Amino acid sequence: MTTQDLPSEETVELFTHPNSRYFNRELSWIEFNRRVIGEAFDVRNPLLERVKFLSIWASNLDEFFMIRVSGIKQQISAGVQKLSRDGATPTEQLHHIRQALLPLLVQERDLLLNDLLPSLREQHIHLYNYDNLNHQQKDWLRTYYQQQIFPVLTPLAFDSSRPFPFISNLSLNLAVVIRDRDKGELFARVKVPEVLPRLIALPQELCDVVQDQPSGRQACFVWIEQAIAAYLDLLFPGVEIVEHYPFRVVRNADMEIEEDEANDLLETIEQGVRQRRFGEVVRLTIDSSMPERIATILSTNLKIEPNDIYTVRGPLGLADLFSLYRLDRPDLKDPPYMPVVPPVLQNNSDIFETIRGGDILLHHPYHSFSPVIDFIHAAAEDPHVLAIKQTLYRVGSNSPIVRALMHARELGKQVTAVVELKARFDEENNIVWARALERAGVHVVYGLVGLKVHAKLALVVRQEADMLRCYAHLGTGNYNATTARIYTDLGLFTCREDITADVVELFNSLTAYGRRDHYRKLLVAPVTMRRRLLAMIEREMQRQETTGNGRIIIKVNALVDRQMIDVLYRASQSGVQIDLIIRGMCALRPGVPGVSENIRVRSIIGPFLEHHRIYYFGNGGEPEIYLGSADLMERNLDRRVEELFPVEDPTLARYVRKTMLDTYLNDNTRAHVLHANGTYERRTPGEADPVDSQVPAWMLGE
Repeated sequence: MTTQDLPSEETVELFTHPNSRYFNRELSWIEFNRRVIGEAFDVRNPLLERVKFLSIWASNLDEFFMIRVSGIKQQISAGVQKLSRDGATPTEQLHHIRQALLPLLVQERDLLLNDLLPSLREQHIHLYNYDNLNHQQKDWLRTYYQQQIFPVLTPLAFDSSRPFPFISNLSLNLAVVIRDRDKGELFARVKVPEVLPRLIALPQELCDVVQDQPSGRQACFVWIEQAIAAYLDLLFPGVEIVEHYPFRVVRNADMEIEEDEANDLLETIEQGVRQRRFGEVVRLTIDSSMPERIATILSTNLKIEPNDIYTVRGPLGLADLFSLYRLDRPDLKDPPYMPVVPPVLQNNSDIFETIRGGDILLHHPYHSFSPVIDFIHAAAEDPHVLAIKQTLYRVGSNSPIVRALMHARELGKQVTAVVELKARFDEENNIVWARALERAGVHVVYGLVGLKVHAKLALVVRQEADMLRCYAHLGTGNYNATTARIYTDLGLFTCREDITADVVELFNSLTAYGRRDHYRKLLVAPVTMRRRLLAMIEREMQRQETTGNGRIIIKVNALVDRQMIDVLYRASQSGVQIDLIIRGMCALRPGVPGVSENIRVRSIIGPFLEHHRIYYFGNGGEPEIYLGSADLMERNLDRRVEELFPVEDPTLARYVRKTMLDTYLNDNTRAHVLHANGTYERRTPGEADPVDSQVPAWMLGE
C-alpha cells in the first residue's frame, strides 16, 4: 500500500491525533532491519555480499532483543505502563514486535534454504547436512570430532538431583533425550562450544570434486551442532539416544551501572560485563522439529512466555554465516577498492605544516584512515609536541591509535586518553586497552558520571617559536582502523584557534570538574547542542517567512527525539523544505498534509555502513554545516557528551553540500523513501542514469 491508497480525510484525522504523530520506535527499527535483509534478497548483489547481509540482519536482531525487547519486558515486570510515542503500552509493543517479525523470519528461512544455499552450491561452496555426507566424509568428521570437539564438550543432565543447567546468552545448544534402562527417559543439555568454528571445514580432497574448478575455489563445511548430534553416542555411552533438537537463547544484555555508588568504575564495568550473560531470557529460538513437550521443558525452566519462543526451519544463529564472507572468492564479492590519500597529504613530510595551510577533510572509507594514524604518530615523534589528548570509544582489538599514544608516552609526551568504558558490547575490549594505557603511564579518564563520552576528538599541543599552537582532529566515527574501511565517516584536521580552544576546554571539562555552558564554535551535548539546533531550525522558519528560502538537510542514523520531531513539523508547516537522510529508526511521519508535507525522508543501505552525521542549514544563502557523531535521540542530546563541529572552509563546505548531500538526495540505487504510512519504497533508476551515493563521482575518475 502507498500513501495514495489512503483516503486523505483518514490520513489527516489519523496523523493529527496526539498519539499518532510518531512512528513506533521499535517497529521503525524492524523496518530498518527489513531494509538490511532486503540487500540479502537483492540478486543484483554478489552472492557472498548477500550472505553477509543475512548475517548482519541476524546479528542486528540479536542486539534488538538483548537491548530493546529486554527493556520493554523490564517495564512490564516493574509494572510500568508508560506509553510509547505512538500510544502503545509495553504489552502492546511486544505483541506488535512479534507480529512484525514472524513473517520476516519465514522469509528469512525461505531465502536461506531455497535461494542462498542452492546458489552457494552452484558456486561450489557446500554447507552439508550430516545426512548428506558420504562415507569418507563421515569417517573424517568422526576423527575430527574425537580429536577437536569431544574433549571440549560438557554434557549437563537435568533430573531430580540436578538443577536445570544455566544457558548462557547467545549460546547454541542441543536438548537431548536419552533412555536409561534403569532410570528411564532423561533430559540433558549439550552446549555447542563457542571457542570452536561453527562451520567445520572439510579438507579440499573430500569436497565433491568438480574437475573444471581450480583448487581453492571449492569449500565444504559441516554445521558443528550436526556433528555433535551425530556422535552423541560417544558422549552418552551405554544409553539410548532417543532424540535431540537444537535451541538458542538470547538474554537481556542491557547493563545498568550505578556509577555514583561505584568506587572504581573500571571494576564495576568488568563486573557488569561478566553479569551480562546472566540476564533474563528474552528469546528462545527452536527448530521446527522440536516437539511441544521438549519446548515446554525449556520454556518452563527458562521462565519465559510462549510468545518468547520463535520456531524456525534450518540452522539457528545465522550471524555465524559471516565466516563465509572470509572465503577467498573475490568473484562473489563487491569489487575491491583502494582508499586514497587526499593529494594535499600525499608526499607530506610535515603534517602540522600542511594543516596550517588550511583545513583538511577526510571522507572515509573512500579516503584512507592512515593520515589519522600518521597524525598521532607524528605527534608522538615530534620533539616540539608537548601533549596529546584523545577520546576513545570503539578502537578495535588491534589499535594502531592506542599503540601510538603509548609510544608518545614512552617518548615523554604528556598523554591523556578519555576511554569510554560503557561503549555497549565493546566494554571488554576497552577495559583491556585502558589497562594497557595505564601501564604505559598515560593519564586515563573514564568519562563522566551519568554521561557516555561519544565525542570523537584528538588534540595535539605543539610548541612553535614563542607560542603554543593546538591542532585537532574532529571526527564523526570511532578511531578504529578496521571500521574506517567499511563505515562512511568524515574527519576534519584543523588548527583554527576558535575551534581548538573549544576542544581544549571540552577536554578540561572531561578530565576535571569544570562544566562550561558556552562554546565558541562547537555544539556540545548535553550543554549547548539541543538549544543551538532548535535555534537554527527556528531561524530557517524566519528565513522562510521573510525570504521564502528556508532549507534544512539532516543526515543521521536515527531520529526519535520528540522535541526535535515537533520543531521539524512546525518548520514544515511554515514552508521550510526539509530533507532527512535517516539510516535507521525514524519516528517522524513525512508527507502528512498539514503536518509534514514539506518533509522527505530516505534511508541509504549499501555495502558501507552510513555512519557520519551531517546538519545543513540554508541560512538565507549563507549556509552553516555541522558534522559529528550525534543522532537526534534523547540519549545523544541529553545523556552523552557529543560535539558537532562546523565546516567553515568554503571548498570543504561545497564538497559536503554538492558532492555528498546532493548525491544522497539524488540516489536512485540505494535509497529507500519513507511514506506516511510507515512503508519504505526502494528507488530505482528507471529510464534515468543510475546514481549510487556509495560510489562518489571522483572515485570513477570524473
